Amino acid sequence: MDMYKEIWANCLQVIKDNVTTHAYDTWFAPIVPSRLKDNVLTIEVPTPFFYEYLEEHYIDLLRKTLRKELGASAKLEYSVKVVNGAPTLKYPGGQTKPGLTNKGVPYPYPSTYNEPAIVNPFAIPGLKKLEIDPQLNPNYNFANFVEGECNSLARSAGLTIAKNPGKTAFNPMFIYGSSGLGKTHLSQAIGIEIKEKYPDKIVIYVDARKFESQYVDAVLKNKTNDFLYFYQIMDVLIIDDVHEFAGKTKTQNSFFHIFNHLHQMGKQLILTSDKPPAELQGMEPRLLSRFKCGLFTELKTPDLATRIAILNKKIYNDGIVMNDEVIEYLAVNISNNIRELEGALVSLLAQSTLIKKEITIDLVSEMLDKLVLTTKRDISIDEIKKTVCEFFELSHDKLLSNTKKREIAQARQIAMYLSKNHTKYSAVQIGTQIGGKDHTTVLYACKVVQNLIDTDKSFRKTMQNLEKKLRIEN
Repeated sequence: MDMYKEIWANCLQVIKDNVTTHAYDTWFAPIVPSRLKDNVLTIEVPTPFFYEYLEEHYIDLLRKTLRKELGASAKLEYSVKVVNGAPTLKYPGGQTKPGLTNKGVPYPYPSTYNEPAIVNPFAIPGLKKLEIDPQLNPNYNFANFVEGECNSLARSAGLTIAKNPGKTAFNPMFIYGSSGLGKTHLSQAIGIEIKEKYPDKIVIYVDARKFESQYVDAVLKNKTNDFLYFYQIMDVLIIDDVHEFAGKTKTQNSFFHIFNHLHQMGKQLILTSDKPPAELQGMEPRLLSRFKCGLFTELKTPDLATRIAILNKKIYNDGIVMNDEVIEYLAVNISNNIRELEGALVSLLAQSTLIKKEITIDLVSEMLDKLVLTTKRDISIDEIKKTVCEFFELSHDKLLSNTKKREIAQARQIAMYLSKNHTKYSAVQIGTQIGGKDHTTVLYACKVVQNLIDTDKSFRKTMQNLEKKLRIEN
């Protein structure tokens, strides 16, 4: 046996005793030793992602094992296995020279190979060449983004990023806040500004659900590498509502590799979420740690002055004339979020056009009365948990515990039922946020609660009182 093969075989014997059988078969059995020179052992791995995983989880074990065989000066070098003259996954960006690990240590890639075709998940079927549409709404620019105390830090940071994407300390930029406060607008405004300043940069905006559906489609079609490669050629990647990844381990794993590569290559990442990183549940710790390594900034509910400024901007852009008193009345009476404010203005203009009446405070008041009766307020899972705990006089920890005590288990099932019926979250996300349960537990809880509502008058009254407390309209 060649010396390098014998040394690696000895290493494997030690590794086998220190990892699970599944981990060994998955991450070590496929490795092939290729040479030993100057106390540097070179091993072939199937893909760069394979290497990243080893570095992330097993580098200490590999280091200790190799030094045991070769001494304190032993070093390990990786190369990507070549199949039929080409690597299984080309290094993004067309590099044919050594890349860099996350520790700055070079590892070799084959010096020549054919350029693979880029599969664009956004492309229209039938296009023969790659055409990457940044998926940005031109109306979501900085000119239309009204600055106020609620968003000044985030806006200033966004403009700084746009001047020098990927080269500031604000990478990634993590924007968080409740629904309707302008996260999508601001993130897209940054992308638009970058495209105007740097037309050659590849910018893409995608919401988390779209990203997930593309990933699932790629897996089903056995084109995962194409999917990963497409996102790894981006100069600026904007992911909206990243909290939607909660509980979706495989999607998170895929995004982790994309995030890692782009960050290492100095590319800009912009993420939005309804919560700060520290409060995100169902997310892998390694992802959360990367979310925290840049800037995370909150968009707060706009104050009255900002709401008036937003209405004035919208009215000006649409070429409408409106009394200042009417504008102030709207701003005072709609304070939840910007989306609601703009929606009310659109409804008001539509009603005014249809009935051909001047827009007065009386007309606004009448419209708002109807709007309040027909609009369901956005409710979060956290709000539902808090309300259920107060209603049943339970602590938050007890509600999320694994106890099967009847009153606590039923309160937990009610929280799941309310979350499933009155929020946009999936069963997986609800289970993750309510006791770390799986989606089947959530679906079972919903079925139990619905059966009680249908058959138990007293329980039905309890649910009505709870929903009234939450101001949910049936």
